[in-house]
Amino acid sequence: MENNTLTAIEGIRVGHAALAGVPSGCTVILPVGGATAGVDVRGGAPATCGTDTLNPLNLVHRVHGIFLAGGSTFGMSVAEGVKRYLRERSIGFESGHGPIPIVAGAMIFDLGLNASERFPDADLGLSACAAATGAPVEQGSVGAGLGATVGKIHGIHRAMRGGLGSSCVEGASGLKVAALMVVNAFGNIQDPSEHRAIAGCRQAPDSLELVDADLEMRRLTRLRGFPDGRHTIIGTVATNARLTKRELTKVAQMAHDGLARTVTPAHTLYDGDTIFALSRGSLDDVEVTVVGALAAQAVAEAILSAVRTAEPLGGLPACRNLPNP
Repeated sequence: MENNTLTAIEGIRVGHAALAGVPSGCTVILPVGGATAGVDVRGGAPATCGTDTLNPLNLVHRVHGIFLAGGSTFGMSVAEGVKRYLRERSIGFESGHGPIPIVAGAMIFDLGLNASERFPDADLGLSACAAATGAPVEQGSVGAGLGATVGKIHGIHRAMRGGLGSSCVEGASGLKVAALMVVNAFGNIQDPSEHRAIAGCRQAPDSLELVDADLEMRRLTRLRGFPDGRHTIIGTVATNARLTKRELTKVAQMAHDGLARTVTPAHTLYDGDTIFALSRGSLDDVEVTVVGALAAQAVAEAILSAVRTAEPLGGLPACRNLPNP
């Protein structure tokens, strides 16, 4: 089976887990043996864990697990499950007192659909790790994307379903750059190749017609999407090029261009947009700008795939329900 997802990068495993009967879950990315990593946070309302570790000035340059979760900051408990899984397998930074797993992650706010008071936790993180494989990544309403929504300019009642998507872009000389994105955006999702929105804020709660997000922003002086929607696009890009922590920080920055191409508006004060970047390969002499440019393409494709594979839930339609999906 052809693999055009994050696991097309050799040594990357991905696993999903979901709460039973609850529209929330988590997704873990496990690089076998760890991976050099960077991160870039662009949104104004991030919910993150372990991102300071990835600052190029700081000591540790490899991570052993990345997690993406629902539940807002309540979902941070997923990290403990990932650490437990890795520690039980003696995977981590060698401290002289046993391995310490280096784990980072980010969460989306999906409480608009999840009113259960149950959130992704350590046990769910452990389950996601146990489910992680190198098979093509399952996409849509799965894992951390299960409770995702998009198009909340006028609140969640006029929103649509987001989800989780993944894509891999191939460059010259065997270069690969892949992305996995959880799409829970404040804005509409635009397909730049078709010059139109494919999911987002609808004209009314019972309508399947989308508002023009750019025109809508010209009309408004105050936004109502926060706190009744709450937002964020989070994800991970990975490459088989050998890059440093500093170079991967630049890749993560450039990867956000893919978000800007497909989300209108992007990087708002109400989004917590965060992208991690991993290097899991031995391909040398690759210019970091080339990797960053391909990362932006992979992110854009993953975002579009997330909404196109999402399923309707909680009274909110998905892209597939539109007259011209």
